[in-house]
Amino acid sequence: MATMSRLPEGYRVVAVPETRQTEFLETDRLAFAFDSTPETDAIVPLTVPFDRTMGVEAPDGSLAAVHASFPFTLPVPGGSVACSGLTWVGVRPDQRRRGLLTTMIDSHFTRSLDRGEPVSALFAAEHAIYGRFGYGSAADDLRVKLSRGAALRDVPGSADLTVRFTTLDAFAHRDVLDAVHRAAGAGRPGWITRDTEVLRRRQLVDPPAWRDGGEPLRLATVHDTAGEVRGYATLRRKDVWTEGGPRYEVRVREAVAVDAAAAHRLWSFVLDLDLTATVEGPMLPVDDALLHQLVDPRGIVPKMVDNLWVRLLDVPAALTARRYAAPVDVVLDVRDALLPANAGRWRVTTATSPTDGAWEARVERTEDAADVALDVRELGALYLGGRSLAAQVRAGLVTPVRAEAVQGAASAFGWPVAPVCSWVF
Repeated sequence: MATMSRLPEGYRVVAVPETRQTEFLETDRLAFAFDSTPETDAIVPLTVPFDRTMGVEAPDGSLAAVHASFPFTLPVPGGSVACSGLTWVGVRPDQRRRGLLTTMIDSHFTRSLDRGEPVSALFAAEHAIYGRFGYGSAADDLRVKLSRGAALRDVPGSADLTVRFTTLDAFAHRDVLDAVHRAAGAGRPGWITRDTEVLRRRQLVDPPAWRDGGEPLRLATVHDTAGEVRGYATLRRKDVWTEGGPRYEVRVREAVAVDAAAAHRLWSFVLDLDLTATVEGPMLPVDDALLHQLVDPRGIVPKMVDNLWVRLLDVPAALTARRYAAPVDVVLDVRDALLPANAGRWRVTTATSPTDGAWEARVERTEDAADVALDVRELGALYLGGRSLAAQVRAGLVTPVRAEAVQGAASAFGWPVAPVCSWVF
């Protein structure tokens, strides 16, 4: 692996144990300009995985920068792959421009590969940062704002379902909501599940400091005739009174459903709460059922936001872990300035018959002429099936060495289900 930077004299990369938790949090809070209170800290569980937390010490022994990673299983088209979820990345403002972030990324790549994690993923606080390290924007999520009473098209089975509304209890509800979350995301690339108790509880806690004047988090659950939960929404209402009467805002933190009928019943309820005027949706996949069920899709105020960024650390292992939407035989000429083992030409060849409607692939080094030349950043963007290789070519980001190969490769790398991660880690 290439060394990307050299630290200034006296600085060094160190593991950050839990005994340095206070200093770790202070470093991150200085970097992100936020603070907390003892009351909030007592409610919100700390998710820092200290067995995977690193930092850079300044010459005086203090932490100048920190980062950590989660051991995720990342759903990919037709399968899954071990993934290092980069998180808690921060550099003190008075320690910037010294190569500390570059060194931490170098350490993160090395440690991830040593653990057998061929892919890394993250949510980017700033768009411009991570592309230079080979991360590609691989998914989007859609945030929508709707008016109360927005009509939905009829969906068979919706009328047979019932809705219960209560105050969310992070302890009492976390297991059933986790089960529904897993079922709802089955088959969707990027849908990372919350596999530890602390991550499950963190998603549901509701300290007063986070409410922005709204009510405590409420929970709407959709039930079938046997009483089983088929969907849920966590939400809060904020009271707004005008001369014309109440115009409450509904803010949905998360909304998932296992099928179309449950989604229809859930949103029919959320979109018609008394006293309310507007509903702000959560992070939705760009192909979410709600968008298709709306009678008037022009009635929403949409906002597209980048979701997961993906970095391939081991190109052949990563490309072998996913499946392909069409048969393909293509030679990729990959550039990777930071991980030279990935650079060069790779032949991606699918099997002769599909598995469950998707094709497995063999990925091998080759001396054959390239069909497509691209940076590992663009390959990461393609990885979850939510970006088009053909669009990358039209944007000038990918070079079609053999133009006739682009359409077939674009079809193979695509996927019929849009990728998304429903929560920020």
